[in-house]
Amino acid sequence: MQRTGSIRRLTALAAFLLLLLPTHVPYGLDTTPLLGSEPLIVVRGTVGHNDSLASVLANRLSPAAILRLVEAAHPVYDLGRLSVGRPFGLAVGPDGLLRAFTYGIDELRILRVVRRGDELDARVVTRRYETRTQAIDGRIDSSLFEAVSAAGEQDQLALDIADIFAWDIDFHTEVQRGDSFRVAVEKLFLDGRFARYGRVLAARFVRGDRVLHALFYEGSRGGGYYDLEGRPLRKAFLRSPLRFNRISSRFSRSRLHPILGTRRPHLGVDYAAPPGTPVMTAADGVVDLTGWLGGYGRAVRVRHANGYETLYGHLSRIEVRRGRRVRQGERIGTVGRSGLATGPHLDYRMTRNGTFVDPLRIRLPPAEPIPPREREAFAAVRTEQLALLGTATPLRVADAAAR
Repeated sequence: MQRTGSIRRLTALAAFLLLLLPTHVPYGLDTTPLLGSEPLIVVRGTVGHNDSLASVLANRLSPAAILRLVEAAHPVYDLGRLSVGRPFGLAVGPDGLLRAFTYGIDELRILRVVRRGDELDARVVTRRYETRTQAIDGRIDSSLFEAVSAAGEQDQLALDIADIFAWDIDFHTEVQRGDSFRVAVEKLFLDGRFARYGRVLAARFVRGDRVLHALFYEGSRGGGYYDLEGRPLRKAFLRSPLRFNRISSRFSRSRLHPILGTRRPHLGVDYAAPPGTPVMTAADGVVDLTGWLGGYGRAVRVRHANGYETLYGHLSRIEVRRGRRVRQGERIGTVGRSGLATGPHLDYRMTRNGTFVDPLRIRLPPAEPIPPREREAFAAVRTEQLALLGTATPLRVADAAAR
């Protein structure tokens, strides 16, 4: 009797350890006997659309057993809230009783339920990322995406680099062959496998003779990116309300209209992009117009500080309401071809005090530099971040406020 109890305890432990295997192990059914003559059935899978706990476990546990599992887990997690695509594992003994159950709540949290005698013990285990900082180099031959891919990295890193330098570089028009970058980025690992990128701690982008630096610093105003002299890269307006698309028409006082066939001013910038491409607001502001606006089709207009307004035309979808306050970079709609448009694109316009201005040429107001009381702290961070890039500290922290 004692030997049978020991075997059952060891079997439960083995099942529990099996369920701890990383989620990249192929899912399937394992009926291989783990210990002695007692077989253990292990089921692995992922939650599908319209799945419930009852539907994914119906072939292995009775309704009463499933209810007991739900009740046991309820103090730590509600199993009525299963998410599509999340992994689960189940171990069942030859007597049909649950030995262990796991469910991946998210990337870091795992629900584990293990049989201990006649009771089910449930707990949520939280894993931690292993963080490694790596310096990555790239040279642009055709695009930032391809340069990042050639460096063996994922597209998300290209998006992160573009976001960091979005106020100084228009990646639609200003990136050229031979430009290069170097970034020091955190990489987050789980079970020894790369999971995702963390923060970009430092970055350098070289465009011809121009060298741009971005250093991450977290001070009294929160975290953000600054140049070597402590001036924020974040400006009042983004250089472009879209990511990685080409300019099909520039600001002009006389342009041949592609539909009307007459010459007339085109007081904005057209960005060609696939339908459904997200459109971001260029700066903080308040939405003061949404809906159909003549030849602009579906449009959004945002009112900003200091007399600026921006207009986003030919949208396929509007995702904000009039009167709503929006933040820079917030999604307000998607690219379309509504109104007088020959193809999908964004008509982006800017006015100041009611007069149209060229968004690509206007000098936009700067943001506030590092406060004087934090310059020493920033200088220390700058030295550390530049060391990650393999760059010596070239400058002292300038009194940007006095410039």
